[in-house]
Amino acid sequence: MDPVRRFNKPSLRQPRAVLAFEGWNDACDAASGALRYLLERRSIRHPFAVIEPEEFFDFQQHRPSVVVQDGSIQAMTWPETRFYAIERPDQDHDLVVVVGDEPTFRWKTFARTVAAVLADSGVESVTMLGAYIGSVTHSAPVPLSAVATDPSHLDATSLPATDYEGPTGIVAVLGEACKEAGIPATSIWAATPHYLAASPNPMAMRALLSKAGEIVGFDGDSEELRKMETEFITEVDEAVAESDDLAEYVREVAENGRQMDPGRTGELVDEIENFLRDV
Repeated sequence: MDPVRRFNKPSLRQPRAVLAFEGWNDACDAASGALRYLLERRSIRHPFAVIEPEEFFDFQQHRPSVVVQDGSIQAMTWPETRFYAIERPDQDHDLVVVVGDEPTFRWKTFARTVAAVLADSGVESVTMLGAYIGSVTHSAPVPLSAVATDPSHLDATSLPATDYEGPTGIVAVLGEACKEAGIPATSIWAATPHYLAASPNPMAMRALLSKAGEIVGFDGDSEELRKMETEFITEVDEAVAESDDLAEYVREVAENGRQMDPGRTGELVDEIENFLRDV
């Protein structure tokens, strides 16, 4: 059974795709948050296709959500992978935006299914967004780096290449699937502060969306995003100022990238989370 459910097939001109997946590759919800913001900003609500979750998810880990009103089920939301079309008549290419959750099972099949939908939609290039926890601070510009299926594609990003060896997430697997399908693929990575690991990060969202806009060809910045970033920095600054230990930790990370003992860091993370929750 085909896991892809198609609602319509939009007529797209030389489309380019931008993808993000919640989960291991999405520290602080920066990647998925950036694309959700893009869709909301453009009032894009209805996907043209979804990948049904039955084959790819453990629903005890990724439970569906339900809306019940007056004792009646009004809506059920599943962890689907959703494909959205953004038509841009004033540009020479349209956009495909893909958002979803990192799957539990059958990653190769899942990635090839995503690539097949993109190929069927005529997508010419893929840009994926990711975020990770790094030895960085909120007071400095968000460090970005890039990975590509072909090193020549890195030139268009103007970003440093990434060196890494170890466990990976769905973004890398999708890159390989796009390469198999003959679609050039690049991923952009944002580093987020270790001490803000559990907080949504509009700084990283804005950095990823702005760079993706440069590469793909859309306006990824906005006054609203800049305001969100400014408010976020102010709130974190206030939280840091409330704790001498946290202030010292942030200074040491800024100076030499040192991370504290995990047990002690956990206490500081709880401290800053409690502060941000109360503001």
